[in-house]
Amino acid sequence: MSTLELLESRSAPKGFTIRQPKKTALSLATSPLQGEVTNAIAGLKDLDREELAERWRRRFGVMPPKGCGRALLELAAAYEIQERAFGGLNPETKKALAAAWRGSLNGASPHPPKSRVTKPGTRLVREWNGKTHHVEAVDGGFLWNDKVYRSLSTIAKAITGTHWSGPRFFGT
Repeated sequence: MSTLELLESRSAPKGFTIRQPKKTALSLATSPLQGEVTNAIAGLKDLDREELAERWRRRFGVMPPKGCGRALLELAAAYEIQERAFGGLNPETKKALAAAWRGSLNGASPHPPKSRVTKPGTRLVREWNGKTHHVEAVDGGFLWNDKVYRSLSTIAKAITGTHWSGPRFFGT
C-alpha cells in the first residue's frame, strides 16, 4: 500500500471526525509521519488533472468549478492529506469561520469598514496640474481657498473639473 493510499484510508465514517492528539510544531517536524505526508504531497504532481478533480469531488461532493486550475486542485488535495495526518481545525476556529461565513451571506463584513473621520486641524495637500492645493479640516467641513466646503469630493471636483472621490483624491 502506498503512503498516499495509507493516508486516504485513515478516514472516519460520515458524521465522525478523527481526533489526533495535540502535537507541537517541533514534534510534527521531526515525526516519521511528517516524511510520509511530505512524500504524499510531492506525489500529487504525478497525478493527472482528472484524478485531482475526482479527489475534489470526493472531498466536496461536487466537481471543481470551471476554470479551476491544477494548482488549486493540488492545494486542496495537499490540505486534505495534512488534515487526515495531523487533524483538522480546532472547534473554536471552525466556529469562528462559520460565523464569518454566515455574516458574509447576510451582507455583513467580518471586519467593519474603517471610519474616515478627519479630525479638525488636519491639513491635506495635493498637487494637481502643477499647482499645490492646501485643505484644512475644520468643524463642519473643509477649508479651501478661504471657503468652507461640506465634503472633500466637492473640493476635488472644483480642482479637477470632474467628479472624484474626495478621500481618494486627497489620499485619506
